[in-house]
Amino acid sequence: MKLYFKPGACSLASHIVLNEIGSSFDIEAVDTAKGKTASGADYRTINPLGYVPALEIDPENILVEGAAILQYLADQNPTHALAPQNGTLERAKLQQYLNFISAELHKSFGLFFSGRDLTASERETGTSRVYDKLRYFENILSDGRTFLLGDKFSVADAYLFVVTSWTGFVNIDISGFPKLTAFLGQVASRPAVQTSMKAEGLLN
Repeated sequence: MKLYFKPGACSLASHIVLNEIGSSFDIEAVDTAKGKTASGADYRTINPLGYVPALEIDPENILVEGAAILQYLADQNPTHALAPQNGTLERAKLQQYLNFISAELHKSFGLFFSGRDLTASERETGTSRVYDKLRYFENILSDGRTFLLGDKFSVADAYLFVVTSWTGFVNIDISGFPKLTAFLGQVASRPAVQTSMKAEGLLN
């Protein structure tokens, strides 16, 4: 397998899960602005949508969309218990969280990654939108659970960790979200997370 990624982007969640399950895989960075892979290939021949992640399972099968990749990896490696069994209420909850991260939290950062300088008013509005989405997860974690589904780390936690971590890159203060802050620290300490971040040049 090969994972096409952009350092620190949502593809980091797939990278983390690949290391969690101990898969043998290659990685290749993508410059999404130029549409080129590190080896010089036209990335749109790999993923016509132009963004990351893309997981090349074999030359004939390339899977895109982070939430789909995460669930595929979990289902192909059930002994690691990174997703509940299909057909269960817990699996539906996992999908609920993945969908909210993708459709709501992830997209709320769009303004900050627009590539232009934001006015004070735009930054205030954008920060408020991010806070609205983070509050959803702060409330979920407020019952004392360690991870979204309880005591077991899941693929949804990998995705939530990556997207919430973007607050550090765009200077959004999340000190008012103590449960999420503790969650970030808990996930960041996992060996698979450390390995993935180092491979992407995010840690020394």
